[in-house]
Order: sequence, then C-alpha cells, then structure tokens
Amino acid sequence: MHQTDPPGILAPHIPADAYRRAEATGAPVVIVVNGTTPTGIPWRRVLVPFAIAGAAALGGWGLVAALCALLDAAAHTATVIAGAAGPVGVGGITLKVARAKK
Repeated sequence: MHQTDPPGILAPHIPADAYRRAEATGAPVVIVVNGTTPTGIPWRRVLVPFAIAGAAALGGWGLVAALCALLDAAAHTATVIAGAAGPVGVGGITLKVARAKK
C-alpha cells in the first residue's frame, strides 16, 4: 500500500487513517483551529486619539503664548512711540498720550 500525505501542509496533526477513511468515503475533513484572540485594550487604538488631542492642546497653548508675546511687544512699542512723540493731533483734536514729566 502506497502512503500519501494530505495535499499541501494543511494539518500535519490529522492521523493518516482518518484522512484515508475520509478520502475513501468522500466525507469532508473538518479541521478545528484554536485561534487566540488578543485580550485587553488595543493600545494603538487608544493612544492615537490621545496623541492627537495632546498635540492640539500643545499647539493651542503655543498659539496663546505667541499672541501674548505679540501683544506685549505691541504695548511696549506703543509706549515708546507715545513717549517720544508727545501730544498727537488729528483733525484739530489733540491728545496727550504720555504724561508730562514734572
């Protein structure tokens, strides 16, 4: 009797007599594979939204810091210009921007 293995490497754990019996009778061969499903939280699905939210928060704080620095520079510039220029007049209305030194 010539011994043949199942075609391909389907399941080397099937006994040869069970495979030949299924082959002779035409019965289907049922292979049960115990799969392992990961347990717990898939960290990539959790960490990506937190990373995006963290980057957005840091970008927002950076924008606020840049705006504060810009307003601070504008206020200093206005103070220096007002101190150097003295009274400012537009259309007959004169404003004294800086206080006079005593």
